[in-house]
Amino acid sequence: MEPPLIPGRWAQAIRREWRLRQLKDPAYAFLFEPAPADEWVSLACATSGHDLARDQILSVCALRVSDQRVLASERLELLLKPTRPVPPEALRTHRLREQELAQGLEAKEAMQRLLCFIGSRPLLGYYLEFDLALLEQLIRPLIGVGLPQPAVEVSALYHEWQFRQLPPYQQQGDAAIDLRYASMLEQLGLPVREAPDPLDRAVLTALAFIKLRQLQGG
Repeated sequence: MEPPLIPGRWAQAIRREWRLRQLKDPAYAFLFEPAPADEWVSLACATSGHDLARDQILSVCALRVSDQRVLASERLELLLKPTRPVPPEALRTHRLREQELAQGLEAKEAMQRLLCFIGSRPLLGYYLEFDLALLEQLIRPLIGVGLPQPAVEVSALYHEWQFRQLPPYQQQGDAAIDLRYASMLEQLGLPVREAPDPLDRAVLTALAFIKLRQLQGG
């Protein structure tokens, strides 16, 4: 069990030190090194469903972001071999075939590649929490701890920006903000694609992150 969340400026350092002590393989100590300045990794997954206890990662796309640029050529795309039958609707949604998945990587090799690609860079995603929870089910047995990198939730950045656009009287109430992915892309002037695959989603999420930083003067 990890230490409880501690408010204050020492919390992040304490949790980082605890995780470093729990690391099973010192070869992965690079995950705890200082991140390169103004670099992130945009992460998107295709999953068999939305149940943490039952569903699994089918594919992952990770690509690097440097300052105001999406480095689409510097990306990692992984197809994972399922350990349980995949529902037909998930195959249709992600446009995958059972034969393709059967040729996918074993979880251990896939996570080794992913961790080496990410390094210590912060992660970007849209509703990233679920994807990270599924990934950590595969990563913890490998290294002994969860992902130590900071995670940037782009939906939270978008909510903050949209909230600031509201007139003062609405900011005092409980104004509803449309956080659907397609709505965010449309509001930011980015292309909206039907059923985007992990590569599309990683690229568009990275572009949304860059645009929101510009709009907020970041």
